[in-house]
Amino acid sequence: MSRILLLSAYDAASHRRWREQLEAMLPGYEWHALTLPPRFFQWRIRGNPVSWLTEPRLQESWDLIIATSMVDLATLRGLHPGLAHTPCLLYMHENQFAFPVSDRQRGRVEPQMVNLYSALAADVVAFNSAWNRDSFLQGVEAFLKQMPDAVPRNLPALLRAKARVLPVPIEDRLFIGKTRPINRDCPHLLWNHRWEYDKGPDRLFGLLEQLEQRPLPYRISVVGEGFRGRPEAFDRIQQRFAGRIEHWGFMEHRADYDRLLRCADVVVSTALHDFQGLAMLEAMASGCLPLAPDRLAYREYVPDSCRYASSQADARAEAEAAAGRLAGLLEQPPVIGQPHGWRASELRYRYRTLIESLLGPAQ
Repeated sequence: MSRILLLSAYDAASHRRWREQLEAMLPGYEWHALTLPPRFFQWRIRGNPVSWLTEPRLQESWDLIIATSMVDLATLRGLHPGLAHTPCLLYMHENQFAFPVSDRQRGRVEPQMVNLYSALAADVVAFNSAWNRDSFLQGVEAFLKQMPDAVPRNLPALLRAKARVLPVPIEDRLFIGKTRPINRDCPHLLWNHRWEYDKGPDRLFGLLEQLEQRPLPYRISVVGEGFRGRPEAFDRIQQRFAGRIEHWGFMEHRADYDRLLRCADVVVSTALHDFQGLAMLEAMASGCLPLAPDRLAYREYVPDSCRYASSQADARAEAEAAAGRLAGLLEQPPVIGQPHGWRASELRYRYRTLIESLLGPAQ
């Protein structure tokens, strides 16, 4: 049985869920995982080879290493020569060339360099969406053009040749058997994203303000993982639209969240950054109509009829466009297919094929 070491240097909930699902989907391998907690971002992304310096697992023999995008794979292989010839798959949940940064972080190139070196050190680089892949390659090319000299001309082409698109799977259990009707008279809207600024909570506030100006009854659930430094837009939403709120905050039990997905009518995104959009895909699998901006990975699975005009420079114009698109969806709900190409049973074969190609001849 082939031995696979899975490295997750910033084991956030979505990363943990992906690696656990991978092990469950492909039980024919001997899986082992090394993880680090999802905190102290700058230290994690630059220091994980130091944190794992004396890790006994890295002295063992492995048939394949799968590392997530926060792992400094190049340094790790350099510090552990026994891994130098072990095939490596780098899985990019996100990339630092397109990831939003705060003003304090602006100008720090170390996270980008970690991504670049890791991609060069890997045999294959898999991205969870085509937008993630393309923004990474474009970011690398723009970054290298700023360098003064001694930049190999073929680097972008080399990275492109290694790149694959392989989404994070959606569990089959979330897919409903047939299309369900939505409540057009008083729709239940669902905003189900991380409570951080890059998910656009201020734009959600703007959308709800626009809806208040229309003769449209609605209810809304605002749920997702929150943090201590959450944007103040959430407080404004809770105070201003308290009478509209059905559910608020993080849902502790997955079963409760799954029920909410099956009860909501329209799943809404106002995100400025979303590398795949698991929250949107899960809700669509559960029968929700999507409402998303015409940008990011949404173009890969949200139908044109459900995307509103993107205007990142003009939040008010975008809120008006979103409200107008929602009104159109409710007036004549489109019949859309579920995202079956993202379901686990569909992706299992693609994951296995890629892993087998890296393992080579039967072990």
